[in-house]
Amino acid sequence: MSKKFTSLFAVLLLLAAGVAPVGAVSGDAAVASTGATATQTDCSFPVTETDATETEVTVEQKPERVVTLAPSAAQTMWEIGGESQVVGVSQYANYLEGADSRTNISGAGQSYVNVEKVVSTEADLVLAPNVIPNETVQKLRDAGLTVFKLGYASSVEDIYAKTNLIGTLTGNCEGATETVSWMQDRIGTVRDAVEGEDAPGVLISQGGGWTAGSGTFVGNVVELAGGTNVAAEANVSGYGKISEEVIVQQNPEWIIQLGAFGAYPQTEAYNGTNAVKNGQVLTVSNENISQPAPRVVHAVVKMAQAFHPDAYAEANTTTTTVETTEAPDTTTDAATTAEDAMQEATTETTTADSSTGSIPGFGVSAALAALAGAAMLAGRR
Repeated sequence: MSKKFTSLFAVLLLLAAGVAPVGAVSGDAAVASTGATATQTDCSFPVTETDATETEVTVEQKPERVVTLAPSAAQTMWEIGGESQVVGVSQYANYLEGADSRTNISGAGQSYVNVEKVVSTEADLVLAPNVIPNETVQKLRDAGLTVFKLGYASSVEDIYAKTNLIGTLTGNCEGATETVSWMQDRIGTVRDAVEGEDAPGVLISQGGGWTAGSGTFVGNVVELAGGTNVAAEANVSGYGKISEEVIVQQNPEWIIQLGAFGAYPQTEAYNGTNAVKNGQVLTVSNENISQPAPRVVHAVVKMAQAFHPDAYAEANTTTTTVETTEAPDTTTDAATTAEDAMQEATTETTTADSSTGSIPGFGVSAALAALAGAAMLAGRR
């Protein structure tokens, strides 16, 4: 069985296991649970923060052993300089350098996280991104571990806050501050570049006709890059399905595919858009767009360069760009991360055709359709 099909089968098992994120956090609570918005260079312990389960979590001293239950938390630890503290990661964080030397805490097709594996790491702190079910968090707490569940990110501003929060909890305040400063600087440059430019209509394709609408950090990325999210314009909220009638009406000038799972449907409606007819289909690698973590900046920059090449070039005549981490081709291994398909979000989905689902853009039936489409894509490659 090829690597792509093995990955598809693994994700299928994950969805069939019924462990999709549940218990959506309201908007205000989600932002509050991202916490630690104030930057600091020196961490102090003990530190107490309220997490997405509305639990006050106290970290008594700088944790020497940290486990990350999903890729976004792992990516953040790597970016803020805390990778040496990480002793456990999920299997879908394997794109990070050295991650394969950590304990793989993923379940074998039965659960998203193997609780026993996590317990065996004797972690001082477990970081649980928003895709992790509250039941799993509670099981780990019952086993005596300190677990912090991170909140839903609806914007890049939330990612700044979450990065600072993780820095505070893990004793990497200076690294977090530097990382956020770098992110803000690069995005500030993009803002300056696209200011006053016409914003093209952009469709975010998650595959299977699913998209990211208003109230999502992926939609916010499009707006920061100088585009207009046509799904939000069509009143799609959260991660949901967009009808082909709306695709025809909105006629996007660009289609942004989220990695291998994001291939847009090869239908008359999509093929008739200006985006497809003019060859303006851009694939952004999964780890740079599907995880609310620092590398989302690379996706913002790549989109801005595509939407507004002249304006971006002028704004960066003396600036070194950050796109070197972005793969030059349009293929992305479907095994990169389960979060690529699921997104790190927990929200009830309101869509143009009234579809709903607990997995953003991927209710079980929709996920099966998307997986089938991805399988066909993999077969053609």
